[in-house]
Order: sequence, then C-alpha cells, then structure tokens
Amino acid sequence: MALNLVKLCVGAESIADLEEWIAERVAERVARGEPARSAHVTRMGPKRAEELVDGGSLYWVIRGLISCRQKLLSVEPFTDADGIGRCRLWMNPEVIPVAPRPMRAFQGWRYFAAKDAPPDLKAGRAGAAAMPEDLRRTLSELGLL
Repeated sequence: MALNLVKLCVGAESIADLEEWIAERVAERVARGEPARSAHVTRMGPKRAEELVDGGSLYWVIRGLISCRQKLLSVEPFTDADGIGRCRLWMNPEVIPVAPRPMRAFQGWRYFAAKDAPPDLKAGRAGAAAMPEDLRRTLSELGLL
C-alpha cells in the first residue's frame, strides 16, 4: 500500500493558485532543457522515501482543507549553497483535486497512509469535480460534501 505525505500549501489561496505557481516553475525547467516535473524543497528528508515513491502522493492542505495531490516521483537529498542539508521532492506537475477534508495547521509534513487519504474527485462523487472550488470548500465546511 502506497505511503503519502501531507503538507501545508503556504501562500496559495486555491488549487488554481498552486497550479499557476507549478506551471511557471515547470516552464522555467523546460526552458533550461530539464524534465517537466514539479519540485518542493523541505529541510528534513522523509526516512520512508522508498515507500513514498512507490505510488505515493503529496497531499496539499490549502486554507485548512486537504484539497489536492501530486504524484511523488522521487526524493532527492542535497546540500544547498549555504551547506545546509535539504530534500527535494520531485512530483508530477499534474494537480489532482481530491474530496476536501479539514485539517488543522501543522509544521513540516506528515506521513499519510493510503487508507486515510481522501478520494480523487474524478473517482469520487459525481459532479463534485465540476463544481467551482469555493463552492466545494463551502459545502465541505458545512459537512455536505
């Protein structure tokens, strides 16, 4: 069973914000002749990296709700220009909306078992994927989605 990560998406107000940010960074990578993939840098590297890249995803918490995910491709520890150890999480740039689920703020990232992960909207409730994100958020907050 795949292991996932869950992380706060600081600075994004919506899935569209995250998608826009990712598209800009991926375009920069492609212009430099690099593969079209998305990266997120963390201070600490996950100890269970092999389990994460075996079908796992990074689930993003946006404004208090687990809102979407990106498929993890690889985990790359590295040392930055200041000599500080960091970890780069490489992901597929596709952002997949999931059934919104409330989650309190936390620091860093958390492991997230596949059995606890919300379903993708396409695979889940009919019509929810076509709803505007703010409507999904409101319905989720009311316990109706």
